[in-house]
Amino acid sequence: MNLLILRLLAGRVVLALFSLLVVSAIVFAITAVLPGDAAEAQLGQEATPESLAALRHQMGLDVPAPLRFWRWLSGLVAGQPGTSIVSGAPVADMIASRLPNSLLLAGITAAISVPVALILGIASAMWRRSWFDRIVSSGAVAVVSVPEFLVATLAVLVFAVQLHWLPALSSATSIESVGQMLRMFAMPVLTLCCVTVAQMLRMTRAAVVDQLKAPYIEMVQLKGASPTRMVLAHALPNAIGPIANAVALSLSYLLGGVIIVETIFNYPGIASLMVDGVSQRDMPLVQTCAMLFCAVYLLLVTLADLCSIVANPRLRHR
Repeated sequence: MNLLILRLLAGRVVLALFSLLVVSAIVFAITAVLPGDAAEAQLGQEATPESLAALRHQMGLDVPAPLRFWRWLSGLVAGQPGTSIVSGAPVADMIASRLPNSLLLAGITAAISVPVALILGIASAMWRRSWFDRIVSSGAVAVVSVPEFLVATLAVLVFAVQLHWLPALSSATSIESVGQMLRMFAMPVLTLCCVTVAQMLRMTRAAVVDQLKAPYIEMVQLKGASPTRMVLAHALPNAIGPIANAVALSLSYLLGGVIIVETIFNYPGIASLMVDGVSQRDMPLVQTCAMLFCAVYLLLVTLADLCSIVANPRLRHR
């Protein structure tokens, strides 16, 4: 049985690596067909064809696409994704200076959103069809329907412009106390938590309710188990797999939401660095940031899949 589990886990890891290889080709192809390039972005629209050709040759943009893809992929595997076309700085150093800020923002959001979503989702499943369940479910649907940029804009308008409680911009470099950290991260974390908690809550509730409808729960009820014990001791362990997928999918949603949040609040993270790279047509920087986001997404999905295999014996058989 242990050998079978190891084979299944190894298969999932190999599949994730193959998916990452396919994603790398897609990312390179999409960025290669974007209109314009770094040479045009630097010289402007009035540049002569000769100056554009000379700058493209200097930047290595006249090399055939398959060769550029191979150089970029081999450097990415070796931990050296190249240098920025615009600034000339190593892309790895540029990302390393911003990555801790993004990890801090994502870590605070996950530390708040995961417990809140799990508690509300499990409580809503325990008291389903009650007034509490109706309020929580309706609120989750309403929050999911609102895009992140609208939540962020309303937060800035209310808390920064009208009430003057919080700063409109968030910076991770000027934090000197806990109170200042709370003020800096309040609105970005609130914006990210809104949609993340709502999605995770709904999927957690659905997973627990599905287990509560299973036949074995009737036997547990006949034995006189309390509703709390029925959920926590019997239904919840069998719902670990779906809940792990819910957590992974909800946290991976941060990858899209963090781009909007970092742009609106001028937060110095990976997402804002990627947006700047797109505007300047700095393809090595954009490609590396995109691959980083894709790798994190595949890592979360793979971990959720592994948790499902370990928790559910039925998934261990063909």
